[in-house]
Amino acid sequence: MASSPEAGERLARISRMRTLSALLDDDLDDEEQLPEECRALFAHVTAAASKDSKDSVDEDAAQLEQARRNEFLCVECQAHEAELFCEQCHDYFCELCCGGQHRKGNRRKHTFQPRFPASKASPAAVEATNDVEMEVTRDAVDYDSDEDELDGDTSSSEDEDLDRGYPSSLGPARLTDGNTSVASAEAAAKMLDRAKYIPVRLTYEERKLLRALEAALCVSSYTDKLDTPKFLPAAKRVRAQLQDVCGFLSALAVASDYKAGQEVLDEKNFAESAEFFQEIFELGRRYKIMNPEKMRGEYGKLMYLLQDAVSPELQELLGFSCLQKIRTVYDVLEAGGALDMLRDGRIETATVVVAPEGKTRFQIQREIKQKEQAIRALSDKYESRRLTRDSLQQCLYSIADNNYHLYFERDPIDRMIKLLTTHFNPDDEKEDSSLAIISGNDGARLSHSHSRQYNYVLQSLTLWREIAHDMFRLWCLTDEDLLADGTRYELTDTGQGLHRIQPAPRVSRAMHVILHSTQRSLDSWVGSSVIHLGDKNVPNALMFIDKYTQVGHILRPIVKAIDSIESICESSKAIQGYVDTTFGGAPKLKRTILADFFREAFDGSGADNFFEAGSCIDGRLTSAWNWCSNLHKKQFFPIFKITGFVGFDGKFG
Repeated sequence: MASSPEAGERLARISRMRTLSALLDDDLDDEEQLPEECRALFAHVTAAASKDSKDSVDEDAAQLEQARRNEFLCVECQAHEAELFCEQCHDYFCELCCGGQHRKGNRRKHTFQPRFPASKASPAAVEATNDVEMEVTRDAVDYDSDEDELDGDTSSSEDEDLDRGYPSSLGPARLTDGNTSVASAEAAAKMLDRAKYIPVRLTYEERKLLRALEAALCVSSYTDKLDTPKFLPAAKRVRAQLQDVCGFLSALAVASDYKAGQEVLDEKNFAESAEFFQEIFELGRRYKIMNPEKMRGEYGKLMYLLQDAVSPELQELLGFSCLQKIRTVYDVLEAGGALDMLRDGRIETATVVVAPEGKTRFQIQREIKQKEQAIRALSDKYESRRLTRDSLQQCLYSIADNNYHLYFERDPIDRMIKLLTTHFNPDDEKEDSSLAIISGNDGARLSHSHSRQYNYVLQSLTLWREIAHDMFRLWCLTDEDLLADGTRYELTDTGQGLHRIQPAPRVSRAMHVILHSTQRSLDSWVGSSVIHLGDKNVPNALMFIDKYTQVGHILRPIVKAIDSIESICESSKAIQGYVDTTFGGAPKLKRTILADFFREAFDGSGADNFFEAGSCIDGRLTSAWNWCSNLHKKQFFPIFKITGFVGFDGKFG
C-alpha cells in the first residue's frame, strides 16, 4: 500500500511521456495523421486543463461575490474597497476612481464623505477626523478645468524623490539616524519597499547560462512561426506550441550538459530538469529588467514562449511549470536575516551615483573611495553564516545599478523640464518661440494656444518622469501580468499584424495611480486621461513597457545636443559662424530646437485617427516618436550630427 502512490505517479509519468512522444513526432501539416489514441489523449489533456481553468474562474468569481457581500467595493473599478461616498452620485468610490470621475465639469463640485468601517475606528474618532479627511479629499479631486489658469508648476522636487525612496538628481537622501529621525525612518521604509522590485545582479556563473539562453533565443523563430494565421485553430496551435517549447527546452538542456540533454531527448522527461529550466528562464527575465537596452528581440520571444509554456495544456503535458519568482534584493536579504542593512544610514553612501558633471577628478575619487568604504563596512557588519559577504555586496551593487538606471532614464526628463521652464513662459508668447499649434498645420492633430501647449508638454514630461521613477516596479508587474495563471491572450489582427491581446490589470492599476498622483501635483490636466492597455493600440503589458523604456532614448540625444551647442561653437570659429549666420546665434538656436520639439513632438500626430494618437496618455509618446522619425528633415539636423548624434536607438553618447 505504501508503494501505491509511487506506482501511480510512475504510471502517470510514463503516460505523459508517451503522449509527448506521440505529439512531438506527429506531422503538423496533416492533422488527420495523428493516431486516434493520441487524439483522445490530447483531447483529454485539453479538456482537463480547460476544466481546471474553468473551476479556477468559478472559484475566483465566488470569492469576489463573497467580498462584495462583506465589503463595499468601488462602483467604478469593482476591485478595490470604497473609501469615499459621493453625496450627489450616491455611489461609493475608491480614491483613485473618485479623482478620475470627479476631475472636472459639474462633478468637480460634488461633495464627499469618507467611509470608515466600524471595526477600524470608533464614531468619536470618525467625528474628530472628519474635517481633516474632507480637506484631503477635496484636495485629491480639485482639478481646474480651465487650462489658461495653470501656473506650470510641477512637484518634481527633492521632497517628492524622498517620499518615493529614490535618490534626487542632486544627490542621495541621507539616512543619518533611522532610530531618532522620523524623516529617515520613512526613507528607510521606502527603501525596504523599493528593494522588493530591484532584481539581483547576475553572478559570473549565471552569466554563462544567460549566454546560452540568449544564443538559443537569437536563432529561434518561435513567434514568427506560431503567431501566424496557419496556427489559429486551437488544437493545431497547442501542438505546435508543444513541439517548439520542447525543442527549445531540449536545446537548452543539451547546451548546458550534453549527457543530461541526451537523456531528455530520449525519454522526453522534462520534469526532472524543472529546476534548471526555471532558473535559466528566471535569470533571463531578471537580466532584462536590470538592462532594458539589452535583449531587444530575444526578450519578446522569451516572454511569448513562456506565455505558452505556462498555459494549463502545456503544463499538464510537460509535468512542471517553467516559472520562478524573480529574485530581488529584498528576497535575498530577508532569507539571510539582513533586512536591517536596508535601514542602515550608510546604504545611501554605498549605493550613490558618482556623477562626473561639475566635479574635479579629486572630488570624484573621494566619492568613489567613500562609496567603497561604505560597502566594506556594511558587508562586515551584516555578514553571517546565512548570508555571505559576496551576496551582501551583490545586493548593494544591485541597488546601485537601480540608482544608475534612474540617473540615465530620469535625469534627461528633469533636464528637459528645466529647459522648458527656463526658455519658455506660458504667459509670454514670443513670435520666435511660440508653442501654439493648429490642427492641420505641419501634421498637427490638436489645436492649442501657447499657454495650453506649454502646460500640455509640462504635464506629459512630468508623467514620463513619474513613470521613470517606478520603472522597475512596472517591469515586475509586467512580468506578472504576462505570465499570470489563468490569464489567456487572444491572437488578433490589430491592423499591424497578428498580436497577442491580453489584459494587464496590475500594470493598468499602477499606471492609473501614477497618473492620478501626477494630476494632483499639477492641479489640472490638458487633454485625455485614457490609458490604452490590452487593446489594439497597446495589445499587452510587454508592448506597454517597451514603449516607455524608449523615453530616455528619445530625450538623451536632444538634451545632449542642446547642452553641446555652446561648447562646439567655442571649439570652432567655422561652426560659430555657421550658427550665427543660419540661426542667429547659439541662444536662438537652442530655442529653435526646443520650440520645434515642444510643438511637433506633442501635437497628436503619428497615427491615422484620434483614438490611436491625439492627446491620450500613449498618444503623447506616439507623437514624440513621429518627431524623431522626421528629424533628418529639420533645418537644425546638421547641428545634431556635429554634436555626435547617431540615432535614437541607445547608441548615442
